[in-house]
Amino acid sequence: MKIGLYFGTFNPIHVGHLIIANHMVEFCDLDKIWVVITPHNPFKKKKTLLDNHHRYQLVQRVLEDYPKLEASTIEFELPQPNYTVDTLAYLQEKYPQQEFALIMGEDNLKSLHKWKNHEVIMDHHEIYVYPRVSEGAIEHRFKDHPKVKYVKAPIIEISATAIRNAIREGKNVKPLLTEEAWNYIDEMNFYK
Repeated sequence: MKIGLYFGTFNPIHVGHLIIANHMVEFCDLDKIWVVITPHNPFKKKKTLLDNHHRYQLVQRVLEDYPKLEASTIEFELPQPNYTVDTLAYLQEKYPQQEFALIMGEDNLKSLHKWKNHEVIMDHHEIYVYPRVSEGAIEHRFKDHPKVKYVKAPIIEISATAIRNAIREGKNVKPLLTEEAWNYIDEMNFYK
């Protein structure tokens, strides 16, 4: 089975995340997608994050009606901060019969050279890249790499940061979230 790993803090998960994940599993050669909730992205400040279990609850509720998409807490068990190369090594050891591929936005591919041991990732895993509007260029070695697969997915420009800020300001962001996510955020009084 080929599993796509869609990493993120999902703080909160929004319709853009869902559209991308569903597109990847339906239009690529991936059998399943694990939506991996990252406890701490080394490039983000931890103080802005909801607790791990709340972000997991949000993701799990949003994915209930999508059997090919699964919420994963695999990084909760690993040392912090999380580095993708370490998570991949752990997954390969724990699930040797599975093939794991990465799913990332074009903006992340542009900064892949900054990732810990990115060469190891490139040597052992395919990377499925969806388009994003972002500054900068993709390094030539990544652009034409045989393991990089460009996917014609919708360009989604929804920001979790903007959603959090809008909620804090009392704005209606319901259209940017699934009903399940909105209800949980509202019920728990998050981001206010």
